[in-house]
Amino acid sequence: MHLFPVVEFGGIGFDISSILAIVVSCIVVMVLARVAVSNLSVHNPSKVQNFMEWVIDFVHSTIASTMPLQKAKKFVILATTLIVFIFVSNLLGLPLGFVTEVDHDHHGPVTFMGQELLSAEEVDEAHANNEHLAFAWFKSPTADIAATAGLALVVFFLIHFLGITQNTKHYFKHYLEPFPVMLPLNLLKTITKPTTLALRLYANIFAGEVLIATILMLGWIGIPLLAVWQGFSIFVGAIQAFLFTILTFVYISESIVHEDH
Repeated sequence: MHLFPVVEFGGIGFDISSILAIVVSCIVVMVLARVAVSNLSVHNPSKVQNFMEWVIDFVHSTIASTMPLQKAKKFVILATTLIVFIFVSNLLGLPLGFVTEVDHDHHGPVTFMGQELLSAEEVDEAHANNEHLAFAWFKSPTADIAATAGLALVVFFLIHFLGITQNTKHYFKHYLEPFPVMLPLNLLKTITKPTTLALRLYANIFAGEVLIATILMLGWIGIPLLAVWQGFSIFVGAIQAFLFTILTFVYISESIVHEDH
């Protein structure tokens, strides 16, 4: 079985594979952005510039579908960063896999950075059951609930910060609409928004990686199926990045936009 290395600091567990993947995602997005703006040209744009311009136009039109155009303009950079980062993160686990095998003759504890990942008893039990032990050091960041929950929490605080600072009266009033008795349900809805954002993204990407791991267990027989699923996973990754982004700005729009009737 493949395990993910988790080390503890201050009683908090840190998934090394997820942290490495997040760092790689950030680097890829920053490099892509830097390359896109390195040689800007009006008359002879590069392919990367054309692609990034298309992404920004697409993101702008997407945001504009959730709020007035004037309000949408100031969120274009945030939305572009969000959708590109999530899309890159969704795809990172597809082509890359770094695995450390635990030798069958190894009977002591497995350690990393001075911390015990597996006890000697757990190793012996796995060997006794003929289980294959290996540590996977890389995966899609969004296949980790902690990463998607972190993104959702950022969105959660942003929604309420913008609502309070830009539309204070409506922000507090909408909790009592259409009737004051709806206050508990409106508060519950507020909590469920980031929860569903985090779980939807995590569940789809995690399920895809589990299926890929299952297909790999088939050996060469699963190669055609793996190729098909890899292509489909790119589509799923794009859809999930789009859904997370557009729902984020739907929620932001609900907080900052109010039309008096």
